[in-house]
Amino acid sequence: MAEILLFHHAQGLTPGVRAFADEITAAGHIVHTPDLFDGRIFDSIEEGLAYIGEIGFDAIRERGVRLADELPRELVYAGFSFGVLPAQKLAQTRPGARGALLFYSCLPISGEWAFGPWPEGVAVQIHGMDNDAIFVGEGDIDAAREIVAKVEDAELFLYPGDQHYFADSSLPSYDADATALLTTRVLAFLDGR
Repeated sequence: MAEILLFHHAQGLTPGVRAFADEITAAGHIVHTPDLFDGRIFDSIEEGLAYIGEIGFDAIRERGVRLADELPRELVYAGFSFGVLPAQKLAQTRPGARGALLFYSCLPISGEWAFGPWPEGVAVQIHGMDNDAIFVGEGDIDAAREIVAKVEDAELFLYPGDQHYFADSSLPSYDADATALLTTRVLAFLDGR
């Protein structure tokens, strides 16, 4: 059994994010899903990003990091898109991390935006669609490939398609087949943690 801290994407803690967490919980794991937006759910990525911009990207990321202080250190950190920011920071900087699950986004581990090198012994899975304008077009895939090249236990999974939030069953971007495969891979990853 693994314990997971799962951060939502820029549209908020949607029913689809909750459903994903429920599926992981049904498989015997513990999943914490904090709401970084205090109950707000947005109709589009752009609206969510505008809200994040008002509060501040760093402020919301750090809100997620502080939430981890209330939980055990031996966690798997997971994030959907924007949620990758606190998840990846915690996986790379908080001692005791058991792993990281990065969905639709990935930050570099070198350069000015990095949290530093990837910690030894922390496994990571990265999932995205091969034609996603954000994941591929904005360079997240390059950061993912850097991690896979430099980290011993790192995997990058690409799914056919162009949707960003493809594993959120409450949104039009949902892809049931890709999500089923993603979930199978995530559960196999968690069984080893």
